[in-house]
Amino acid sequence: MSGVGGSMQTLLAFLGALLLLIVVHEWGHFWVARRVGVKVLRFSVGFGKPLWTKRLGADQTEFVIAAFPLGGYVKMLDQREAPVAADELHRAFDQQSLAKRVAIVSAGPLANFILALLLYWGLYLNGIPGLKPYVNAPAAETIAAQSGFQSGELIVRFSGHEVRNWSELQLHLVDALLSHERITVEAIDLNNHLIVHTLDLSSLDSGDGENPITERIGLVPWDFPIAPQVGRVLPDSPATRAGLRAGDRVMSVEGAPLASWQDFVRTVHSHPNQALRVQVSHDGVQRELNLTPELYTGENGKTVGRIGAAPEIDPTLEARLGTTVHYGLWGALMEGGQQTWKMTRLTFKTFGMMVVGQASWKNVGGPVQIASYAGQSAKMGLIPYLSFLALISISLGALNLLPVPLLDGGYLMYYVVEFIKGSPVSDQVMAVTQRIGLMLLTALMGFALYNDIHRLITN
Repeated sequence: MSGVGGSMQTLLAFLGALLLLIVVHEWGHFWVARRVGVKVLRFSVGFGKPLWTKRLGADQTEFVIAAFPLGGYVKMLDQREAPVAADELHRAFDQQSLAKRVAIVSAGPLANFILALLLYWGLYLNGIPGLKPYVNAPAAETIAAQSGFQSGELIVRFSGHEVRNWSELQLHLVDALLSHERITVEAIDLNNHLIVHTLDLSSLDSGDGENPITERIGLVPWDFPIAPQVGRVLPDSPATRAGLRAGDRVMSVEGAPLASWQDFVRTVHSHPNQALRVQVSHDGVQRELNLTPELYTGENGKTVGRIGAAPEIDPTLEARLGTTVHYGLWGALMEGGQQTWKMTRLTFKTFGMMVVGQASWKNVGGPVQIASYAGQSAKMGLIPYLSFLALISISLGALNLLPVPLLDGGYLMYYVVEFIKGSPVSDQVMAVTQRIGLMLLTALMGFALYNDIHRLITN
């Protein structure tokens, strides 16, 4: 039943994200069109057969929810599509000035960027919790190992920019990797000494979209040793059935002493459906348990053992490793604007590098990957889900601004040509380029679906 519940949560999170982003995008077109005097005939969320229809307003605009939800459109009065009465000709889209048409077409992507800005504004007002960028000992042969990083170092500045949590560090790393830069990283070691490292990312490729960049570079969160003390045991779990209780200290497994809770977790993970002899101590009294981890399949398809127990965390440790980025009303707005700009710039940068072959097309994800991210972020809580919505809204806005016919950016490209030559692009040229645009978009969607299926199979 938990699998069914998780799947339903993923579906609802995905549909909720789609509905919000599509409505916001199309509302941008709709709102500006109405403000400049263009008559809107239909506002559709989704394509295909209408599931719900309602006519509203003085113009009796038809609002539609259609069967296929991956997109939407705003249909305006346009004599290129159907005859227009003489008394309404001034309200046709094709009869508007170049500036008005540019404003209408640009409004959809702009609405997505504004939504991201508002989401980030609210998040920074509330405060975004995260982990301080303490790093673990890097794996051998990684760039981080070659630059001398040690376990427990706290990264404080990245190429001159302050770093406050892991999310900011990841963003800086992606940007630097796409630029193939050689950057300096300032960190404070366990003896409170400032250490300056150099990360040479010039020879590292952008990856396959499956392995996190931080892992490939060798920078992963510090696996701070946690005492093997049980803090909580889930009811009707392998731990409960074995007799494990809150307050128990796990001394050994199969006779092997444990130094940390992480050692215990690694042992449990590697022994699904296998009985383990576990020695525990509680108030000085020792006892032996027979513990059999149940088989569990994670989000990435990997199977591990689990028992349904969590460690007791020292509050001082949480305070040391955790942090919350928080601003006042104006500061949150400014930070939200900066974050929106950073993510927009990074998105376009990634698009450009994929076009020239300097970034892997395996980074492209389709509806399955988006649904997976939506579900995972929703399970983590409201703040991660809203962060996901902001990011995907930026991606949608940036995608629509690409100069590909049939996208908003394609129409803006036509308007740039019209501005230069002094007359609109001919219907013949528009028809040919739109067929090319349709083929490109179909190929992109097919490639994204292929990547989705490949990830499912390989996981």
